Amino acid sequence: MEGRIIKSLFLAVFLLASISQSFAAVNLPETVVKKTADGVISRIEAQRSELKENPEYIYDLVNELVIPHFDFINMSKWILGKNWKSANTAQRDNFIEQFKTLLVRTYARALLEYSGQGVKYFPVEKNKKPNLAVVKTELVRSGAKPFPVNYRMYQNNDEWKIVDVAVDGVSLVSTYRGSFASQIKKDGFDSLIQKLVDKNEKLAKKLTK
Repeated sequence: MEGRIIKSLFLAVFLLASISQSFAAVNLPETVVKKTADGVISRIEAQRSELKENPEYIYDLVNELVIPHFDFINMSKWILGKNWKSANTAQRDNFIEQFKTLLVRTYARALLEYSGQGVKYFPVEKNKKPNLAVVKTELVRSGAKPFPVNYRMYQNNDEWKIVDVAVDGVSLVSTYRGSFASQIKKDGFDSLIQKLVDKNEKLAKKLTK
């Protein structure tokens, strides 16, 4: 399960970091993805030598260019479901922080191995609710079947943010919801937070090896 989640994020970041120049339009969900991609790929190429010498610098890059475009509060609510309602304020804050760190460190590993991929774009799928949309993309791999990656977007105060990523039909939110719910049911909410802390420490060590 965990390996599939990491693989999904790995492929998703390839798409996010390989899309071409952004549209001139603003306040559109596809523009958020495109502008983010443009900034990410430019920085990686410009600072490749610095990243090689100091891999931990990739954390700053991800925090600056990628993470601001995720809505972690709503993601956390959807992932935790009823467990969000029963958690206290400290537990919610700790979960959001550790979940954010998990995505930062997983994306960081993917970005350090970035080599560029072709991408196809499809019309944005609008929801009945005007503040929801899905940006559909497809990873084009040489000699392999195209790989769909969809970004579910939510608009709040005229700002579009990512609230889920689905890779080849597998939702990041749905996958984490199941595994996190099992952990909470088994050992409690605080045990989940500690598990995320331990996982994040392991990912940090792997990055520098």
